[in-house]
Amino acid sequence: MVDEGLSQLSNTLIYSAMVVYTIAFLCFVIDLSGRGRVPAVKVPAVEVATEPAEPAEKIRVGAAIGAGTSATLGTSGTAGTLMASGPAGSEGGPGRSRRRAAGIAVSTTYLALVLHLGAVIARGLSVHRAPWGNMYEFSISGTVVVTAVFLIVLWGQDLRFLGTFVIGPVLLSLGLATTVLYTDAAQLLPALQSFWLIIHVSVAFIASALFTLGFSLTLIQLVQERRELARAAGRPPLRGQFMDALPSSVELESSAYRVHAIAFPLWSFTLIAGAIWAEKAWSSYWSWDPKEVWSFVIWVVYAAYLHARVTAGYRGRKAAYLALVGFACILFNYLVVNFHFVGFHSYAGVG
Repeated sequence: MVDEGLSQLSNTLIYSAMVVYTIAFLCFVIDLSGRGRVPAVKVPAVEVATEPAEPAEKIRVGAAIGAGTSATLGTSGTAGTLMASGPAGSEGGPGRSRRRAAGIAVSTTYLALVLHLGAVIARGLSVHRAPWGNMYEFSISGTVVVTAVFLIVLWGQDLRFLGTFVIGPVLLSLGLATTVLYTDAAQLLPALQSFWLIIHVSVAFIASALFTLGFSLTLIQLVQERRELARAAGRPPLRGQFMDALPSSVELESSAYRVHAIAFPLWSFTLIAGAIWAEKAWSSYWSWDPKEVWSFVIWVVYAAYLHARVTAGYRGRKAAYLALVGFACILFNYLVVNFHFVGFHSYAGVG
């Protein structure tokens, strides 16, 4: 029996979450676009003794401007004006606006997560089961895990620059779910009525969320490396001044590897749990179902990435390309296999 009231509440909460996600996304974009800018800092005139004119020289003004700030002092008169380049976070400069945008972005992301999670819970309560029985439910549940994992990671490391590349895909996935994938609340088919649904799909959610974060880090790593190579060759780097304020390509590559190293064993468990569930439901651990095959392809590609990452000569950019191929396989599995391949998973779009 479906509770239509809770089902409608779930839909309302999803649309509300999308509105708040949009605000968060725009604030993350503002924060990202403001990174790397170095505003001018106005400093009061400084009295100097009259001396013979000398070329202007750069001096350190620690007390007047702040540590790490350089200034130029004109000595042609009794008074000079200091023009300094301060850090991006200088009081009153673009950095202050950027920090405010970053704070609003994170706060609204938390609010969107609450609304989003409420929608998933309401959907589950409306049908008295885990809300993972079709592509629509899989999409809204998977994206809530992506957001939650991103916010959890923010507690330990300042990765707010990833917000644009995480909340953007979440918003697009919810748009696809509500416009193309939407399915009315209904009961599960008998084959899906198993506790293995919760085990298998919940772990797949977490692994996919981590792979999404790893993809974002890898993509930024490759762009940052290209800018660094251009600068080393004496050429002006590509557009995107905000990239100058992001971690180096080496740091980004290291972070991406750590995220993938956590996601891979979770995906491995997803395959094992899926095989056990398949044996219970279809009396066979492996049936060469398209979803099974592509889930295994994803596992092979990421295994190759992790192997290449620790192999001399394949670290860095070469290994990163494998990580991108792995995420492309995830997208193919999600967007193509679920819609255009016929198999045991066709009725659900999960697994």
